[in-house]
Amino acid sequence: MSVPKRPEPARLQAYNVARNQHSVSGLSSGAFMTVQLHLAHSASFVGAGIIAGGPYRCAESFRNTALLAEDAYALNALYICMTPLTPKTAPNAEYLAELARDTARAGRIDPLANLADDRLYIFTGSRDEVVSSIVVDSTRRFYEQLGVGSGQIKYIDTVPAGHSIVTNNIEDSPLGTNQPPYLNYGGFTQSHDILEHIYGDLQPPATGLSAALTSFDQSEFLGDDAACASMGAFGYVYVPKAVQEGATARGVHIVLHGCKQGYSYINYAFGRADSANQPPYGNRYITTTGYNHMADSNNIIVLYPQATGDDDNQAQNPDGCWDWWGYTCANPSEPDYYSKDAVQIRAIHAMLRRLCGD
Repeated sequence: MSVPKRPEPARLQAYNVARNQHSVSGLSSGAFMTVQLHLAHSASFVGAGIIAGGPYRCAESFRNTALLAEDAYALNALYICMTPLTPKTAPNAEYLAELARDTARAGRIDPLANLADDRLYIFTGSRDEVVSSIVVDSTRRFYEQLGVGSGQIKYIDTVPAGHSIVTNNIEDSPLGTNQPPYLNYGGFTQSHDILEHIYGDLQPPATGLSAALTSFDQSEFLGDDAACASMGAFGYVYVPKAVQEGATARGVHIVLHGCKQGYSYINYAFGRADSANQPPYGNRYITTTGYNHMADSNNIIVLYPQATGDDDNQAQNPDGCWDWWGYTCANPSEPDYYSKDAVQIRAIHAMLRRLCGD
């Protein structure tokens, strides 16, 4: 019996999409990247959903914590941006807001005035043991420092959830769990709450999907930077049938998974990929978190870029996290992981532009 030839990955297509009505959300490293993407291209977005994520350029809170910049950023990421010992050692929202202003003045991100009318959903589980609630609170204060009114921010810190996106799937982990796959049952669908808060007047989620989730070739968006991008060969997109048939999409919602949640995530043992011990949950974030059903009934396209785990000399990222501390940077002493020029941000925005026919 002959082995069937593996088909070439599809090319991401263009559709009729309303301009600059897009949004983005993510969990953990995906939440940190959500903040970075939101600020880098704020002209494109009307809102963001941040689950267990810290403020912009958080990993640069204290540059003098180590002699080498890359070591300082890694230490900041671990001990300030994830698990600070006290509120006084948590991220300084005022300082990071000023850093964002400096970045905007340098033209490395869109003007911050674009944020003024955006709507934000910011969530921290009260039992999160991975990213402390005091870190997520600093994200709320960071946005307020940049002029986003408190009435536009839905801030939730009372749900006894562990480090996770909350679902209404009874087969998911108990609500207070802090372990992969970071999908916890809480009796509600958090992705629906995010989209409802950002867009405000949505129809109820569809009971069934009108179209299929499809994969596309991510590599064409990476170019010469593929070796250090730590992004998978494939991304995923959900396009409601009505949009496929010519209806104008309300916008594109970009969904950024957390660490160990990409489709191609593989455990590493002693620095080597342990494919025999690959977790069985690689596509859960794109299929069971509820985004597609809400998007289907409201003509929203959902884009799922994918980070992948790497453990070599070009991208030290074994857990498949999005870059919010500088691992993709060619020059670690002058990181650009947070700007329009950052390889991951550049690739994701190029995907967005393709979907919109730009």
